[in-house]
Amino acid sequence: MLAIQPHISVLVLGVGNLVMSDDGVGVMVAQKLQQSYRFPDNVEILDGGTLGLDLLPKLENISHLILIDAVETGKKAGTCVRLYGQELPIALETKISPHQMGLKDLLAVSELMGHIPKEMVLIGVQPGSIEMEIGLTAEVEAQLDTLVSNVLIELENWGVSALSIV
Repeated sequence: MLAIQPHISVLVLGVGNLVMSDDGVGVMVAQKLQQSYRFPDNVEILDGGTLGLDLLPKLENISHLILIDAVETGKKAGTCVRLYGQELPIALETKISPHQMGLKDLLAVSELMGHIPKEMVLIGVQPGSIEMEIGLTAEVEAQLDTLVSNVLIELENWGVSALSIV
């Protein structure tokens, strides 16, 4: 039985560019979640790619947001991070790819419109490469299952359970 918390609606948003090596990790994690788990009706898993401001309508009626992305931390490639609340805009100041400016703008415009989620978490990983290349580096690919687990843990913290279908 999937646990539903009726007072929350959650968007799990994987962003990135699949043709820029590790920059596509957020999209790959979102796809893995979609393929491997079933979620309650109040949870949407979305491959946001590089859509930026086109994602604005998706933020209108959500209370909780999990972003999944490659994040420049200055640490070793493959290092996983969890950023929360107001740490997100600060993290997005250091752009590692073109879509992150769109992501920063997306959150800013959403806030101006009064649609900022009550809870926001970024689950990320330090990229090893964001060169034009299809496929993740070995260091980041080795963290895919950890990133999926980290998203599931965030959902559990909010009282939302997923059902494995694999």
